Amino acid sequence: MTVWLLVAVPLVGAAVAWGVRSQDGASRRVGLVVSLANIGVAVAGVVRMLGSTSASQVWSSGPMAGATSLTLVLDGLSAPLVALTALLTTVAVLASWRVTQSPAAHHALLLALSGALMTVFLAGDLVLFYVAWEAVLIPMFFLIGVWGHERRRHAATKFFIYTFAGSAFMLVGLIIAVTNVGSTSLGGVPATLPPDVQRWVFWLLAVGMLVKIPAVPLHTWLPDAYAEAPTAGSVMLAGVLSKMGGYGLIRVVIPLAPDAFSAAAPVLAGLGVLGIVYGALVALAQKDVKRLVAYSSIAHMGFVLLGIGSGTSLGFGAAMLAMISHGLVVGLLFLLVGVLHDRTHTYDIGRYGGMARSLPLWATLFTFASLASLGLPGLSGFPGEFLAVIEGFGKFGWWMVVAGVGVFLAATYNLSAVKAINHGEPAVEWAHVSDLKATELVAAAPLAAGILAVGVAPGVLLGVVSPVVQALAAVVGGGA
Repeated sequence: MTVWLLVAVPLVGAAVAWGVRSQDGASRRVGLVVSLANIGVAVAGVVRMLGSTSASQVWSSGPMAGATSLTLVLDGLSAPLVALTALLTTVAVLASWRVTQSPAAHHALLLALSGALMTVFLAGDLVLFYVAWEAVLIPMFFLIGVWGHERRRHAATKFFIYTFAGSAFMLVGLIIAVTNVGSTSLGGVPATLPPDVQRWVFWLLAVGMLVKIPAVPLHTWLPDAYAEAPTAGSVMLAGVLSKMGGYGLIRVVIPLAPDAFSAAAPVLAGLGVLGIVYGALVALAQKDVKRLVAYSSIAHMGFVLLGIGSGTSLGFGAAMLAMISHGLVVGLLFLLVGVLHDRTHTYDIGRYGGMARSLPLWATLFTFASLASLGLPGLSGFPGEFLAVIEGFGKFGWWMVVAGVGVFLAATYNLSAVKAINHGEPAVEWAHVSDLKATELVAAAPLAAGILAVGVAPGVLLGVVSPVVQALAAVVGGGA
């Protein structure tokens, strides 16, 4: 029962949040209660999954008239992303606590987005996966386009066009795969497609996934969407939506076309290394702190592609570690940047200074998140990215030195931002600003705790994903 509740709770909550729109503040409270309830459901589901002899929890609707049954699967691959989605939904609701423009619609869309994301990560068949994948676009389009900043309509349109175009390629690939396999089930590994069909299926599906990650050069929608979205939208977009691409590659694309993946693995790894260096270089040049965080996301997701491209179980595990870490770190960074913008109404790094004196709590958390972003050992950014480079070195050799340049640049842009914003003489125009409020601290605390937990004990997460990634690595011949 807990599996289908993960989808039902946020979707029903979205309807309730909209239904109480006439009552002042009710939608906010509904959003918070529903998101907290889904965290409870996610924890219960993960605990039951870990205690199950099959290491998974499956829910099926049973045969439906004119269609196959709907199936949801919670296993080692989906469980971490389900937990991340539940947590970041709560953070997004708290970040939207003071939204005054149509708050009921805002919170209803956030909960609907959470339900669609849960369905993507839990879908047990290709049809449900694709429908949920497309459904995610709708609430995010409106969150950016209605509640975003000055160029919100341009950013929302660009986001929709890019991701919808990628989905069109996916649809063609899925139709070819289903026609040849004769089943829409994601359970087990089909591996029955002929080699020439595998190549078509792999690249048609991979294009849609690479757009969502996004990989360079399919990334140009990201800076505008991340920068123009409201704080809650940025948290969900960078923290969870970008993980759909990496998850889709591991869950859907590689099992359907393992031979084509083995041939294309160097290309995926190369795109990952390109993203690591490109994202870091452009982030280093930014004067807008929100765009800096946005471009850093390209670099961090590059490590995800590098881990996947290695084709080993540890490489796939590294990709999962990097995705969870990035969700926590970028969620905290966008939350803090949004808080600062609420106080100062600017993202211009040059106008800040001395925030460690005027906003000590904010500055401490910003420094902490920046250290995690640059990959400080002991925090979540280190284990996944380090392991991805190690596995990449084992597969591709000294080409990984190029990725090392990106690691150095990450330290440079993160520490430069911390120095410019937190240190130096305090800016006189911000002398009146207040530090973090209670709701903001409550939203930030679990993200900071998660960053520390993953950094100190990454083996726990690797243990959860291990059964799935080992089976997948065996199919593609990647071994350990």
